[in-house]
Amino acid sequence: MNYQYLDSPLGRLRLVSDGKHLVSIEFDGGHTCTATDCELSDQLLQDCASQLQEYFAGTRHSFDLPLAPGGTQFQQSVWQQLTQIPHGQTCSYKDIATGIGKPKAVRAVGAANGRNPIPIVVPCHRVIGSDGSLTGFAGGIGMKKQLLELEGAI
Repeated sequence: MNYQYLDSPLGRLRLVSDGKHLVSIEFDGGHTCTATDCELSDQLLQDCASQLQEYFAGTRHSFDLPLAPGGTQFQQSVWQQLTQIPHGQTCSYKDIATGIGKPKAVRAVGAANGRNPIPIVVPCHRVIGSDGSLTGFAGGIGMKKQLLELEGAI
């Protein structure tokens, strides 16, 4: 695995690739290197960092990166559905459940959303409660609000 750190308006992010696909973005990039696990970037991670910087600058609204998030088939279907939420818009967990053909799986969608290993690029922050409330986000509600404000969604 290759790693690269990116200082962002959200704090330090740790970008992880397998050399061919982006596999995760971790908040607070507080990971400590070991002798065999230090920062080793690759072109994909450099492209990801560049695209994230453009996103935070407000000049990029979608990402063009090869992704390989690890998860169950159900999680994969949820994460794929998340990529269909346009920049600057939100939807509910129920909308996602309906979109994957499992309208009663709202709680399971919430759980899958919470396990999204590639936040921001796979925009789990765009999913809100059906009452419009900001609910769960791995980086915290404050960070979710910050991302939605950046996109003009709130």
